[in-house]
Amino acid sequence: MSKTLDSSPNAGIDKNVLARYTSLPMPDGKILATYIWIDGTGQHLRCKDRTLDFIPTSPKELPIWNYDGSSTYQASGHNSDVYLHPVTIYRDPFRRGENILVLCETYNFDGTPTASNKRAACAQTCKQCTDEEPWFGIEQEYTLLDYDQRPFGWPKNGFPGPQGPYYCGVGADKVFARDIVEAHYRACLYTGVKICGTNAEVMPAQWEYQVGPCLGISIGDDLWISRFLLHRIAEEFGIVATLDPKPMPGDWNGAGAHTNVSTKSMRSPGGITVIEEAIQKLSKCHERHIKAYDPLGGQDNLRRLTGRHETSSIHDFSAGVAHRGASVRIPRGVNDDKCGYFEDRRPSSNCDPYSVVNEILKTICLNEV
Repeated sequence: MSKTLDSSPNAGIDKNVLARYTSLPMPDGKILATYIWIDGTGQHLRCKDRTLDFIPTSPKELPIWNYDGSSTYQASGHNSDVYLHPVTIYRDPFRRGENILVLCETYNFDGTPTASNKRAACAQTCKQCTDEEPWFGIEQEYTLLDYDQRPFGWPKNGFPGPQGPYYCGVGADKVFARDIVEAHYRACLYTGVKICGTNAEVMPAQWEYQVGPCLGISIGDDLWISRFLLHRIAEEFGIVATLDPKPMPGDWNGAGAHTNVSTKSMRSPGGITVIEEAIQKLSKCHERHIKAYDPLGGQDNLRRLTGRHETSSIHDFSAGVAHRGASVRIPRGVNDDKCGYFEDRRPSSNCDPYSVVNEILKTICLNEV
């Protein structure tokens, strides 16, 4: 990963110099907390740090903080304060020790959730579905870019060979920047994120990792922190990690966030019937789900869900066993076992997982069709 004229300035920084300072001992009783939140775009993350003089055991012990919402597309300049309410604590893989990462919800001055705070509504829905113990797993696809926004490792004045040899590939001519993938995987495990796997994807410089199974709203918390870790680690390598659902136009795969869903009833013997009933409910509100499955209300997915490159058409709902060109797929093993889970393949890679979980549970558990 050598530095070139069009590479990130970060790529030229000698990280060994930083080690002289990160090795300094922390004062007794002091830790650093990184507060992390979703900005007004609904897909990008922000963060800032503060010193604490205690080690919290619960998010409720942490102070509510604020920031300039006029600089994050969440408030006007004449009334700019937006408030950070801590909701989940993770271990900090960058500073280590007792230092922490803090995922926060964002609230307006009047106590209402900001427009990009989808977690608040999702939490209410999840509370209504606790008896069904809903499990979620999300397959997060992403693409690594050079600082000039071209996929990392691609020729500067051309294209790599056609898709085929790259998926789960091995070798310098098949995969690029595995270092970032390895660092991200280890960092997720360290923080407590329930990452359960990773692999190279169909388009060169495209990767995927899987989070779950997680109970209810925790899938959203873990996925957002995993995204923060991805961007933060890629930053150190001078590479950009994008969640754009169609980073390269043409005959290249897009990127999704396939969402695996299972309730207690689906996991019970004969649960395939419940799965089929859930899919029938989903078929009746396809348009509502499409609007919730990307930050632009379906416009981002319009570029991706074309009916090609292992996607369904955004305009039609479909389902099938082992069918990766369907809106919803029942895995072959689930069909054989007659219980388990289903996979909703429609959410885009840059979706808000809270919105996805909220819509799915309202449809399949609360019968809001």
